[in-house]
Amino acid sequence: MAQKPSIPKGTRDFSPAEMVRRNYIFDTIKDVFQLYGFMPIETPAMENLDTLLGKYGEEGDKLLFKILNSGDFLAKADKSLLAAGDSNRVTGQISEKGLRYDLTVPFARFVVQHQNEITFPFKRFQIQPVWRADRPQKGRYREFFQCDVDVVGSDSLLNEVELIQIVDEVFRRLNIRVVIKLNNRKVLAGIAEIIGESDRMVDITVAIDKLEKIGLEKVNAELRERGLSAEAIEKLQPILALSGNNAEKLSALAGILASSEVGSKGVEELNKVLDLVNGLDLPTDVEVDLTLARGLNYYTGAIFEVKALDVEIGSITGGGRYDDLTGIFGMKGVSGVGISFGADRIFDVMNQMDLYPDDVTAATQLLFVNFGEKEAAHCLRLAAGLRQKGIRTEIYPDAAKMKKQMSYADKKGIRFVAMVGEDEMTKGLITLKNMQTGEQSAFGLDEVADVVGR
Repeated sequence: MAQKPSIPKGTRDFSPAEMVRRNYIFDTIKDVFQLYGFMPIETPAMENLDTLLGKYGEEGDKLLFKILNSGDFLAKADKSLLAAGDSNRVTGQISEKGLRYDLTVPFARFVVQHQNEITFPFKRFQIQPVWRADRPQKGRYREFFQCDVDVVGSDSLLNEVELIQIVDEVFRRLNIRVVIKLNNRKVLAGIAEIIGESDRMVDITVAIDKLEKIGLEKVNAELRERGLSAEAIEKLQPILALSGNNAEKLSALAGILASSEVGSKGVEELNKVLDLVNGLDLPTDVEVDLTLARGLNYYTGAIFEVKALDVEIGSITGGGRYDDLTGIFGMKGVSGVGISFGADRIFDVMNQMDLYPDDVTAATQLLFVNFGEKEAAHCLRLAAGLRQKGIRTEIYPDAAKMKKQMSYADKKGIRFVAMVGEDEMTKGLITLKNMQTGEQSAFGLDEVADVVGR
């Protein structure tokens, strides 16, 4: 007996009904991106490993899916390393490419590679799948889509404000209530400086980024494991416990970080962004969250994270500013900022809350019953005319029993069935049956388009 086929854990198939809903999400996001002047690009699913490695931090590197070299991939591998089971060093000899982990690093590579062909500031959006060798769980997949929007070649904080506006617009259109959490990596660098652990910036951010998930006690334990002194951890506690509204948090933080030039710069940038956002009267809340760190090493300024308010799920959008990312590829002095919408988590939220409009469907609107060759040939012309009028129309391909054809329409949720026999052909009419009400009447072609298209 043949083994039942399956798909890898952390991946999903999507039915036609699900794809209609997913495309509604993608189209909504794409419309908003274009509203703000962003243009689309695409990059390959796989990149050279040297493009990807070292850009996501130690933890991110572990989650890269690596692709074996074609042919005899072991031919050039060091046999002593194979015998010793040294997988890290062997990997570099048997794999030169990997699946992209996100869309930001490939975008930075794209900018550097095509710098003489694009106009700066360069505003792009990209909607494609990415892959991470993560442990699958609710809201976390190994293959998922990201919807990224970035601008490079500008230091202006107006870009951060526009990204906040885009987040607000997208989620208002999707009817998802969210909060936008905002922080700045310069603030985090300043915190590391004043507690005397400037060289442990990455260790601190990786740990405190987990505060909401694992709690303060476990974060402190991780900080100790990462080698922070008890004195530094003690100094960090009041900062992690800061509360109040945005103005109160930033006022307190300004005092705490007064001796840190980089920290004070971060507070200044946060205040400027919030002043501009407050002037827009956005309905979406923007909240300063000093524990927000986002564990990716390439962020250097503002960092964003968006949480759904009505569903327990992780971040559904995130991003930040990355002044140094293109410099890794040899292009210095080009600042960028961007955000990524997690389409799969947004899809899960909308499914849980049933937020789709009633008219979100790509289903056939009208099915012509097939009575035989002559009738089918006549219906082909009628169907062509209806399609020109925007009616999603199909003809049942076989002259099967009426019960079978009606069952097909019912299972596919087709609202109207058209029946054209000898009498209708002679009179130039179409008998139309409403599958929901059972009502049946004869109409001309234009009238059918009006009735079905309502």
